Amino acid sequence: MLKVDQVHVIRHKVLVEEVPIRRVAREMGVSRNTVRKYLGQAEPVRRAEKSRSKPVWEVVEPRIDAILEEWRTRTTAKQRVTAARLHRQLREEEYEVGLTLVQEVLREHRRRAAEVFIPLVHRPGDEAQVDFFEVAVDVAGARRKAWMFLLRLMYSGRDFARIYDFADQVSFLDGHVEAFEHLGAVPHRIIYDNLSSAVRRLVLPERELTARFVALRSHYLFEPCFARPGTGHDKGGVESRGKGIRLQHLVPIPAAPTLAEINEKLLSSVDASVGRSRERGGRSIAELFEEERPQMLPLAAARFEARKVMLCSVSRSAKVKINGASYSVPCRWKGLEATAYVGAADIRIVCRGETTECPRQPFGGQHVRYRHYLSELATKPQALRQVAAEVLSEIGEPYGAFWRLLVDTHGPREASRVFAKVIGAVVEHGEERVATAIQSALEADRTDLLALGDALRRPAPQRIEVPVSLQSFEVEMTPAAVYDALLAPEVSNE
Repeated sequence: MLKVDQVHVIRHKVLVEEVPIRRVAREMGVSRNTVRKYLGQAEPVRRAEKSRSKPVWEVVEPRIDAILEEWRTRTTAKQRVTAARLHRQLREEEYEVGLTLVQEVLREHRRRAAEVFIPLVHRPGDEAQVDFFEVAVDVAGARRKAWMFLLRLMYSGRDFARIYDFADQVSFLDGHVEAFEHLGAVPHRIIYDNLSSAVRRLVLPERELTARFVALRSHYLFEPCFARPGTGHDKGGVESRGKGIRLQHLVPIPAAPTLAEINEKLLSSVDASVGRSRERGGRSIAELFEEERPQMLPLAAARFEARKVMLCSVSRSAKVKINGASYSVPCRWKGLEATAYVGAADIRIVCRGETTECPRQPFGGQHVRYRHYLSELATKPQALRQVAAEVLSEIGEPYGAFWRLLVDTHGPREASRVFAKVIGAVVEHGEERVATAIQSALEADRTDLLALGDALRRPAPQRIEVPVSLQSFEVEMTPAAVYDALLAPEVSNE
């Protein structure tokens, strides 16, 4: 069939220029009958063709459908059925069919099976979507994998993003708490994948939720909704936005001494973008959020505690094991039971009213504070010699200068013996008072314990805390003789 411009040329040459039909047909490369046809119509018209029979298609299509149904439970997205594999199977079953026809049948089958996406309406305050995304960060000069928690309000497009070292339930719960506190309100519904932090067991159409997630839901009174298993587009808003945040706010890879600083910069960058305009009437995210926030649920009066509570036993090494990582505790806790409060970034361990805190470690990691072992190191000079560098990095100066002077004067073996006595003094008198005594000994250029003992025997200065309400008053000093006169018996004048 000719194009519209070709029909126009034919009609113009014959009807206007009066060129013979034979010559026009020869120049245009068409038959004379075609030229005569278009002299009577101004544009090409496609005639309805009769559907042709497809005998091979009609024989092969039912078998292809049957094979696809049989293999449905034996395939994955990466190990899927291809036209070439179907063609080989059909040839093995002695079907006389070509690869091209199998491709057409499979294409038509997938077209019919394709899901139709329904355009949804997002109402103010009604819906949010949540997901985790893998990201890379540089913390203290070391690159490592981390996880970004993202909550997106679907009406306004307002986002909350926070990066965690772990994509576990504690981080999942903590992300909700931080998001609600930052936004100042709670959406009525939140849509999730069927992630294990929220769903304990999947028994369609119902889901058995984890106890901690039920507690979070009951605390903030929102309704959890879950996507269908194996589908990502049920919450496509947060899926696409997570990729966008990685490209817009995490390139180049963020670097800082701590993860907390990276999170502060990320949230500031995300919040700074709320002023940009949107397609919906040119209104900004900030304007839409101000409209949306009054429609959301109010914050709970108390903040939800996202920490996970665990019981743990203290070993003879004064260490506890939590989620596959080891943490040191004060050595006086050895053999006791302790309670660990596991947070997203740190762990608080409590035993008999005492508390110690430490940064959370990955599986197989270890965190040791040698301050916990000072009372034991005071009686073990050889052990102290092996961990002297770690002990000095914790207690700092002037202990480091005193240790170096001991090593230079007496050698490492004798230095560790003397320094063990110093550690014993730290246990008895405290780090601050011993540090003052060491400073005095260093100024006198003495490293013997006698000089240190003399300094420790001096009475420690007493500091009296004056209440703020009395700090503006000046008290005049009065000689003691005045008080003696007041206490003396009155002299008779008789």
